[in-house]
Formats: sequence, C-alpha cells, structure tokens
Amino acid sequence: MSRKLAMAAVLTLAVAASCGTASSEENTMTADVVTIDTGQVRGTVADDHRLFQGIPYAASTAGENRWLPPQPAASWEGVRDATRPGSPCPQVGGEYGGDDSFDEDCLFLNVTTPPESTGDKPVVIWIHGNGSIGSGDVFSADRMAAQGDVIVVTVNYRMGVFGAFAHPELADSGTLGLQDQRAAMQWVQRNAAAFGGDPDNVTLFGVSFGATAISGHLIATESQGLFQRAIMHSGFSVMDAPDGALYEDLGAMDTFGWTVDAEQRAMGEAIAAELGCVGDSDTVLECLRAKTAEELLSYPAIMNIFQSYSHGSAELPQPPADALAAGDFAEVPVLAGSTLDEHRTFVAIRILTGAPIEDDRYDAVLAQAFGDDAAVVAQQYPLADYANANEAFAQVMTDRMWAQAIMRQNELLAAKNPVYFYEFADRNPPAEFPFPPQLEPGAYHNADISYLLRAPEFEAELSPEQLELSDAMIGYWSRFAWTGDPNGDGAVEWPMFGDSGYVQSLAPGEGGIGQVDFRSEHLLDFWESLG
Repeated sequence: MSRKLAMAAVLTLAVAASCGTASSEENTMTADVVTIDTGQVRGTVADDHRLFQGIPYAASTAGENRWLPPQPAASWEGVRDATRPGSPCPQVGGEYGGDDSFDEDCLFLNVTTPPESTGDKPVVIWIHGNGSIGSGDVFSADRMAAQGDVIVVTVNYRMGVFGAFAHPELADSGTLGLQDQRAAMQWVQRNAAAFGGDPDNVTLFGVSFGATAISGHLIATESQGLFQRAIMHSGFSVMDAPDGALYEDLGAMDTFGWTVDAEQRAMGEAIAAELGCVGDSDTVLECLRAKTAEELLSYPAIMNIFQSYSHGSAELPQPPADALAAGDFAEVPVLAGSTLDEHRTFVAIRILTGAPIEDDRYDAVLAQAFGDDAAVVAQQYPLADYANANEAFAQVMTDRMWAQAIMRQNELLAAKNPVYFYEFADRNPPAEFPFPPQLEPGAYHNADISYLLRAPEFEAELSPEQLELSDAMIGYWSRFAWTGDPNGDGAVEWPMFGDSGYVQSLAPGEGGIGQVDFRSEHLLDFWESLG
C-alpha cells in the first residue's frame, strides 16, 4: 500500500466551484434558454459567448447509486438555472488544492458556445486532469469557444475512492470515472444540436489524468463511435516510473495511471475490512454505502490509493499499453504531446513536501532509480550542467519517463491514425503552481492548458509574444476539432508525425513555432539503449 499512499503528494492545481440550483420560470425560448432532453436550462449570454453551467448529465451518485454505473438524470419542470457550476465531486482539498467537497450529487457538465450557435459546430469535451482533485469548471472555455467557433463541454466525474474503487462484490467498479465520462459523451450525442453542435463531430480533449482516461476511451469498445478525434496532453497509456521518480518513498511502477483489476479489488476488500465492512456481499455493500463521504475521505490518502483506473475487467479487458501495441484502438485522428520540462512539477512537489534533492545526493537518487545504469545516466546528465540536483533530476525524468512515453504512444497510434505531435516549449509561462526558489518552472507539466483554456486573468499576465502563441495554439486545436487537421488559416505548417522523430515545437517569439528533433532533444536513443 505504501506506493499508492505516496501518491498523495501529487497535487497540481487549485479547485474552486459552487453549486447550481433550479428555478421555475416561464418557458420562453431566448438566446439564454435551451431545451435539452431533460428540460430547459437558462444560461448566461456575454458579448462573445454563451455559458450554461451545472447541467446534470446523470443522477446523483449518493446512497444506493454509490459505486453503480451512472444512472439517468431526472427531468424537471420549468427552466433550470444554469448560471452557476454544479458541485464538484467528492475530494480532499489542502494546501495546494481547493476546499474539501462531500457532495455526491456531482455529475454536472458545463457548455460554452459562440454567441451565435447556429449550424453544426464541432463539440470539444474537456476531461480535466489532476487525478483525485478537480472539476470541469476550473478552466475557462470562453476564448476557445469564441475564437475557435466550437462548442466546449467541460465535465465533472467521480474520482478516487468514488470513481476507481473496486471490490469483489461490485461488478462494475474500478472504472466508474471512465463510465461517467462516457455518460457525458452520450449526453452530447442527445443534446449537442440544441446548442448548435454536431454530435457526429466530437473531440475528446484532456490533460494528465484526463488524457490518460482518453487513452482508455480509445481502446474501450463501448466508447467507440461517441467521438471522432482525440487530443491528449501529457497523459499516456504506456508510461512507467522508475523507483523514486515521483517521490523518494514511491517505488517503481510498471504502468503509471493504471492498475490490475484483481489488485484493485483486493485493495478495496482490505480497506473495507479496515472500515468495519465484512460479511456476506449484501452486508458489505450496505455497510460501505452507509459510510458518509466524509468518513470515506478521512481514511488516509484513500483518494490517491484509488486514483488509477483498473484493467482486466469487462470495461478494459487488457492493459491499455498492450491494446495499443496490438493495434486495438479507435481509428481517429490524434493530436498529442507534452511539455518541454514535464517533470519539474513533480520535483517541485518533492521540494515543497520536504524532500529536496541535495547536490551531494544526486548520485544516490540516480542509483535508486537506475541501479547499475546510474553511472552512464550521470555521464549523460552531469550535475555541472545544471543549476542544482533538483533541476538535473527533473531533466533526467522528463526524458526518461515523459518524452519516452509520448514518443512510444504516438508511434503506436501513428501506425493506424493521423497523429499531430507537439511539444509546448515556453519556458517562461505564468506559473499557476507555487514553484520553490530552488527550481525554475520552465515549461512545466500542465503549463500549456491555460494557453488554450485562457481566462482573462491569465491573459493579462501574457507578453505580446505569448499572447500570439496562445492565439496560434487555439487556432491549431480548433481547426483540428473542425477537420482532424490543425493546418490552415496561414498558420505555420504542422506536418503529420512520421518516422523522423520531429515534432511541432510551440514557443513564443520569432521562429518559436516549427519542427524540432524531439528524439535528439530528449536523448531517446540513449534511453532506448538502456532497455
């Protein structure tokens, strides 16, 4: 259990949300009122977009619905207030997270449209990351919707013990968060047209754990046909982690972000017993469902213990990495990439939680991670080339874990699908995470998202060159949603990924957008030589 407990250190973004309410008003159809399959919703109309928040796409997951697949949302009379986001799904806040949330009535989504939502516009479904914290409304979709002329749907889904908990007596457990996301996709199929969207042109868009989930949808049979394109930022089905890579007490992980169903169920059974829930199946389930959300969340690090989805069940019969290698995935265009300095976020977390890497321990942490290969790694990444051991180790793991994983994943996907491979390379972005003084943020994990889902307060921090980069990225991503090809409108050409190892670098300034040799930049030939 200690490996998963240490994942409690992996927190990245602040979360803030408030609850939506329903009201009964006249049934007048105006620009701010839309009729969907469960009733009417009244949103907010601004100069450049419309926003509908807190729309239930499934029923409450409380009571008997806890750990069941998402159930249909109830209809309502009158016009529902959709001017505020719904409650985030249960989660634990903290110093680097938002407030605690205990509300299991949380399966809400938000829809942002251009001001004139007529015709069949592409629909982009945002699946947030951060593992065991977050909600659909954290990022702003206004700019992407208005500038890209697309419909953006952002989704809450169950996380941690509520979304990936597994137990021998729960037939559908281990992947409930994935099933929630699919229910949101099915809601889009039924309701996209009401907002001016095309249900036959849907793009999944996610970062980190959200992108990892999308890699699951690429191989999940029941998700096929519900989306036509996929955008994945810094989340993979093929990444492993060396010993100590993420935290000094977290051992090696064969698959980062996924776990074996039988192991997940055994963990669930053990924790149920610790919570006093033992006996026959009915007794155990009744006992577990009688626990309040607060009681479950009080178990140490329970959200991180069950952060990963499981495979080896009807939902995902084989490991996602094996499915990709076998070619068992959806044939859809893919836009996927990573940031230049991915692992700086995770080294920053080590520092902030009291475990910095001192210079005199650099060789020791390499030995922990690479064993007999530590000496050759140190030769490739000499400490003298970096400001300190924290920066050096961040570069080592960026290349070994993140760059190697995205290259391998995109190579497998490109065997069947058009793939557009990017690297976000702005090393001076506004930092949305409290980096310590020992480590410059660089192009850190998640740094690219606010360039696409751009809130006004973030925009105010951008230089003119960074604003141009943001506009260019929104253009690429939106054209990909429209056609499956990011090129056009006079943008710098973005070649489809091939065998060269070159990818589209995205950086501000003159010449900042263009092809770079990703394989050489991240020493991938060296890492592959180590096996």
